[in-house]
Amino acid sequence: MSKAIIGIHGLGNKPAKELTTKWWRRSIREGLSGIGKYIFNPKLEMVYWADILYDKPLDENIKDPQNPYYLDDKYVSAPKNYKPVKHETRKKILGFVEKQIDRLFLNRDLSINYTFISEYIIHKYFRDLDIYYNRGQIDKDGNNFCPRDLIRKRLSDVLDKHKNDEIFLITHSMGTIVAYDVLALKLTNSKVNTFITIGSPLGIPVIISKLAVEYKNIFHDSFKPSTPASVTKYWYNFSDLEDKVAINYNLADDYDVNEAGIKAVDFIVSNNYVLNGEKNPHKIYGYLRTPEFSKVLFEFLIQDRMKLTIWFLNLINKFYGWTIKKTVKYLQKFYSILTGIEYEP
Repeated sequence: MSKAIIGIHGLGNKPAKELTTKWWRRSIREGLSGIGKYIFNPKLEMVYWADILYDKPLDENIKDPQNPYYLDDKYVSAPKNYKPVKHETRKKILGFVEKQIDRLFLNRDLSINYTFISEYIIHKYFRDLDIYYNRGQIDKDGNNFCPRDLIRKRLSDVLDKHKNDEIFLITHSMGTIVAYDVLALKLTNSKVNTFITIGSPLGIPVIISKLAVEYKNIFHDSFKPSTPASVTKYWYNFSDLEDKVAINYNLADDYDVNEAGIKAVDFIVSNNYVLNGEKNPHKIYGYLRTPEFSKVLFEFLIQDRMKLTIWFLNLINKFYGWTIKKTVKYLQKFYSILTGIEYEP
């Protein structure tokens, strides 16, 4: 059985599909190299849906920040001097806030209180979510269409294409909602070996409530938040405590086990995306190169391989890493000789 790595992006307009895929893959490889797995460069199939909501992609060649297609969060490598920050106090505060928000907005039957507040927040601050949940669109030919159905179909088609493979599904931001909907509403026949949610808003009461309403309309049954039945081995959730979209970082509290006993496992990570001195703890590139994510991906890549194969791969990685470090060291010395400037790593 082959292994398939599938990614689906999140909120907002994106660069063109090819560039988005390239930067996701570069981040993934950067993370694997960071844990000493240099030779792994896994293929990624991107589920790209920004073109459903936006007429043109963001363009890295546009220099005017006022241009609506200006790309202000391109891929950059992790800063060499980045130091993860522990937020123990913030963690306690967010845990307290989560309980209060759940108690205030979400009823036992998963109906929502103060809908006008939650709908206002979605409408004002989350354009894509507002369209996804509440609005139809008109295409260039004047025909009405439902973006939510098209976005879900993009993902379900790719999943169905890999129904005979072991699937590692990486979802980010609003993409975690799309993926959970597709899996929970049984819009695909595929099984997902490993379900990855990153910077996810799935713990927000209004999101849970909207899924519960749709589930009841389709299946005429009450919805119980749990791991989708099609997830067969793992659900890993990654959150940076400074990520405002993932304010409820602990999905294990909100989603129960499925029939196979699979439950969300939460990781608190440090997103090291920094551009021009500005941090963005929600950015996917920083998440994809965290050591916690990289280790989970590596375990999937070597899963079910023979012990001899794993030993040989690890041996190659060690030799490859040693070669790279030696080469870089000699290049640094050569640079110092040519310029008379001591190299500072």
